[in-house]
Amino acid sequence: MNRIPVFDSQGKGQDNLEFDFQIKQKKYSPNNFSCAIKILRQGWRQGTVCCKGRSDVSFSKRKPWKQKGTGRARAGMASSPLWRKGGVVFGPQQRTKKLSINRKQIKLALNNVFHSLLLEDVNKRNICCLDFDLKNEGKPCSKIAFNVLKKIGIEKKNIAMFLPFRDELNYLSFRNIGNVKIFYFDQPNAFDLSNSNCWIFLKKDCDLFKKMVSKWN
Repeated sequence: MNRIPVFDSQGKGQDNLEFDFQIKQKKYSPNNFSCAIKILRQGWRQGTVCCKGRSDVSFSKRKPWKQKGTGRARAGMASSPLWRKGGVVFGPQQRTKKLSINRKQIKLALNNVFHSLLLEDVNKRNICCLDFDLKNEGKPCSKIAFNVLKKIGIEKKNIAMFLPFRDELNYLSFRNIGNVKIFYFDQPNAFDLSNSNCWIFLKKDCDLFKKMVSKWN
């Protein structure tokens, strides 16, 4: 059984939640983790940078002047890279860099990140559950959301918050807080989770959090 602290909207601790995540701790693999991060960052590159080569610039292919007799250096065409406004040699072109990784490697990376937080002291509040609801407000309020984090004492941490897809009220309340990054339960990734030193979820979403973590077995 794993214990996760629960806090109300006033920052007061309640009884700890006892979770049986049914997820075994796998051996930490630095090489696998590095590979997973590399592939994520490579996939996020847009690849839209581009420049014109000598065949792309809008110049005539006519020879600027005759080969001999002018006293000037030989010139083949105005689009030469040696000329002003000429084409670029070996410049960057639009392309998509795709690297692949199998599901086992992804699960292992997420498993390592999760257990690195779970095994630390509960008092450090690396994984927290909030008994918090904004339905009484009827509208998003970032001020209330930030005050909750402040009362718990995690307002200065890099926070990963997990929400269900249609929870717009809490999403709009927490998204304006600079150090809070919001994830839906079906879209966690090793890079962002490893850069977060605190994970939080709402008490009403306990089953969704447990289901998400159990997939990393």
